[in-house]
Amino acid sequence: MCSNQEELKQLLQRWDKGSKTVRAEILTQFISQCINMTSSELERHFADCASLFLARITTWIRITYMMGTCLNLQLRAISVFISSASGHRFLTEFLEVGGILTLLEIVGLIQTAEEDKMAALELLSQITVAGRRYKELLCESYAVKVVAECLGRSQSIATQDVARQLLHQLAVGNPRYQSQVYKALVALLPCSSEEAQRMAAHTLREVQPIIGVASATAVEPSLQLLRSLHVDVQQEACQLLKDLVMHEEVRHPLLIGLVGLLKPSVDDSTVQAGNRSTTLPVHVQQAGAAHVIQQLVVMGTNEITDMLIEMSVVPHLLYAMGNTAHSNSQRQASLALKTLLETDTADNSKVRSQVEAIVGDEMCEMILTDVDKVCDHITMAQLDMLTSCLSSESS
Repeated sequence: MCSNQEELKQLLQRWDKGSKTVRAEILTQFISQCINMTSSELERHFADCASLFLARITTWIRITYMMGTCLNLQLRAISVFISSASGHRFLTEFLEVGGILTLLEIVGLIQTAEEDKMAALELLSQITVAGRRYKELLCESYAVKVVAECLGRSQSIATQDVARQLLHQLAVGNPRYQSQVYKALVALLPCSSEEAQRMAAHTLREVQPIIGVASATAVEPSLQLLRSLHVDVQQEACQLLKDLVMHEEVRHPLLIGLVGLLKPSVDDSTVQAGNRSTTLPVHVQQAGAAHVIQQLVVMGTNEITDMLIEMSVVPHLLYAMGNTAHSNSQRQASLALKTLLETDTADNSKVRSQVEAIVGDEMCEMILTDVDKVCDHITMAQLDMLTSCLSSESS
């Protein structure tokens, strides 16, 4: 573009005097010609004065980003400099003029277009590649909060995925701020975006081994994910709960929570005869809890199985089997009971005796041999016993 100082001078004058259209043309040409150049190639391209052109782009973006003027082009042009091989000097120059804060403000602005937010997030990701100190600079500028909010509010799955990847990057190799990322991901679990819930749960599973100790604050939001009507969220919730239960510091409250979900609270169950759409998440959560319990027993950890039995999981599963309003609750509870009955533990005979005492020998045998049809053969008398078994247990 500029083989000598005179050509560079003409280009910069054209930029300085040019309209928005002229500057957009210059940026478009620059991106197409220089996108894969190294820093030394960029210097030669601008007659050893590449920093002058970068400074003009960063100045223009700081002035116009709130209006969105050619914002995507500006971000892509800056990316050419920052992502160039051995381009550390360009990164330093960008940061010295407040580049991080500008990018975070772009991401946080409600009026910013999704494609521009994604471009800003990608630039922030490129900054993290430079090393731990740059990750710390981002976190010191409240990047975790801004990026997490973007993930929770964005309407674009592509933008959400870039935000998710950036949060993961900020947790890896960044011990001073990894717990901050962890807390932000936990805070995202109850958000209204199902895709954000799924991504947050998935990233939590990736970050948890880095953090080591599991936080008790993650238990309740993770259990609440089982209410989701979206299969992908349910699957991530199941995997997350299975990962968390391996940590002794949260095992007991998590198992207590799972068993408790098999019998919805009075406030949730009082509307059972009313609006079905109101109660469905409760029933989905009940079925999800039974499924997770069954998966935990399958994992073959006797300590966890014994803890569940001590927490009266058997009568709670039998209670869920009596939920005729939601067939999947019945099916998942039946499968969990079958797995418990087949598990070789010290309390196995106790499981069988509890089941036989409530539904009889014949029903117990059917759970073992033909679990898919057991709910079709429940009599009214057995149904009454199932729905009242927890009352007799507490008395």
